[in-house]
Parts: sequence; structure tokens; C-alpha cells
Amino acid sequence: MARRRGLLRDSLLVLGTVLTAVGVGIGLPHLATEGVAPGDVAGGAALVLGIVLLLLGGAGLVRATPGWWRLATAPAVLVVTALAVYVLATPLAAAVPARDPVDSTPPVEVEEVTVPTPDGELLAGWFAPASGGAAVVLLPGAGSSRDAVVDHLAVLHWGGYGVLALDPRGHGHSTGRAMDWGWTGETDVAAAVDYLAGRDDVDAGRIAVVGLSMGGEEAVGAAGADERIRAVVAEGVTGRQAADLHWLSSVYGWRGAVTEAVHHATTAVADVLSPAHPPPTLRSAAAAAAPRPVLLVVAGRAVDEQHAAADIEGASPGNVTVWTVPGAGHTGGLRTDPAAWARTVRGFLDEHVD
Repeated sequence: MARRRGLLRDSLLVLGTVLTAVGVGIGLPHLATEGVAPGDVAGGAALVLGIVLLLLGGAGLVRATPGWWRLATAPAVLVVTALAVYVLATPLAAAVPARDPVDSTPPVEVEEVTVPTPDGELLAGWFAPASGGAAVVLLPGAGSSRDAVVDHLAVLHWGGYGVLALDPRGHGHSTGRAMDWGWTGETDVAAAVDYLAGRDDVDAGRIAVVGLSMGGEEAVGAAGADERIRAVVAEGVTGRQAADLHWLSSVYGWRGAVTEAVHHATTAVADVLSPAHPPPTLRSAAAAAAPRPVLLVVAGRAVDEQHAAADIEGASPGNVTVWTVPGAGHTGGLRTDPAAWARTVRGFLDEHVD
């Protein structure tokens, strides 16, 4: 009988952990982005049921623990289950993200375009044509569509660049399975470069990539794999997989080492959940892009961005430049100091592309 109760208790804890992770990683983000839909209701129900099962299983484990050990069992169960939920929920949120809508109007004249990828997906975007021949692929961050970069599109276009702003795979109007850690970036950016190189109003030798957050990480990765990209501006990058964050232990000691271990676990789970696989590190991609230049735009209020940028620059100091925007939050350079962002980014592109 005791063995049967123990098996039931363990089953409740395992099933509760999985259901809670599904609710946190899929149900809540989809509900917040897409509104109430049958799938989102199911995700919310999974969260509620998961918490109930965790409470039942945890209570059973505490009752089964003899004597004063019960006082340690309750917090231990809470810590272990919270960590397990995080390790499952985080890659679930990345591998099965909500689809961000496209509902804004750019402040410049654009064409609606579709970019085919080699694996049969169709990336939706805007192209703002310009007469100079130089062009930029513009990439938003995770969980975003091209809506998130309309201001950046305008600033780059006013600088004389043709701008292709894309919905990431699986977001906005783009088809495909999304991966919000940017693991399909090399494929999708190469398709965007193919599209631009095939246009009569674009000089195939004058194409750059500008990206924010996940889009910036995709830009760096793509430059390491595609010699046609002449320059990259990447704002708000930290990493696309655990190996990008190897600096955590040296900066934060044992806390950083624990965080690194957790990131290795989430990367492994994401690799199982997603059809895409972990890409090369940003350090290796930036080094592979040399001597083509990479400008890393870093938020003054985002300390980890500063550490990540220093790590990337340290691996490839000859072609990587870091510009920190004082007072800016994550990807907030243009909002915080529009004149400096326009001057610095367009000046960098003018020097290396135009």
C-alpha cells in the first residue's frame, strides 16, 4: 500500500510539473498575445490542473516524510518543482510561441513582399525602396513582428537605404514553425539576402543586416555564414543558446555557474522540442564574419548585454565595435536617443556599405 501511494504521489508531481510548464510556457503567453481561443483556454486549464496536482503530490510527500525532516521537505519540493517548471516552460515558450499580429502602418511608402525560404516557408515583409542601391534587412526581436521596427525602418530609409523589414518565421504573416531563440536565423536571413540581391533596384554587393534582440543575434549568426552580408548592426544581443553565456560563472561566481547549468538544460530541452537545432555561438559567428564589421548596440541599463558584447568583442576585436547607449533599456536605443542612434547606425552603414 505504501509503495502504491508513493507511486501515485510521484506521478502527481511529474504530471503536475509538465502541465504547469505547458500552462506557463504556452498557455499564458498565447492568451496574452492572441486573446481567448480554444487552445489558449486549454493552456490555462493545464496550468490550473498542474498546480493542483503539484499541491496534492507535494502535500503527500511532506506527509510521508518522518519527523522534523518535514520542515525541510516543503521548501525543497517548492524549489525543485519551480526549477523543473522553468527548465520545461522556458524552451516551450521559445519553441511554441504566440503569433504576434501586424497592425501598424509604416511612416514611409512600402511594398508588401514575400520572401521564400529554401525549406518552403514564406516570410512576409515590407520593402521600402530607395534609389541609391544599398539595402538593409531589418529583423525584429523574439515574439515580435515587423510592427516592432517601423521606426527603425523609417530612420534607415530616410538615410537612403532600401529596407526589407520581415516578420520572423511563424510570426505576423510569415508561415512556418517559430523558434524564438533565433535558431532559423541563418536560413531566413540568407533568403532575405537572396531576395534583395535579385531586385533590380538593389546592388547585391551593398547589403547589410540590422537586427534587434533575437533579430540582432540572427544577424550576427547570418554574417558568419554568408559572405554577401557586408555589415551588421545588432542591438540588444545576449545569446541564442547556453554556450553563448559561458561568461556567467566568471562574472557572477557560483550563482553564474548555476545559471549556466540551467541554460544548458533549457537548451537541451529546446533542441528536442524544436525542429531547428542550436546554432554556432555569437562569438564564433562574429569571428567568422571578419573582416566584415559588426556594430553591437548595447543598452546602458542592461548589464548582461554589456557582458555579452564584451565577450563577443573579445573573441573578434578586429571587426567588432561596441556602442553603449546611456540610459537605454533593452533595444531602446532609438527611443532613448533618436539623434545619436540615427547618426551612429547610419554613419556605420555609410562607411561600410554605402
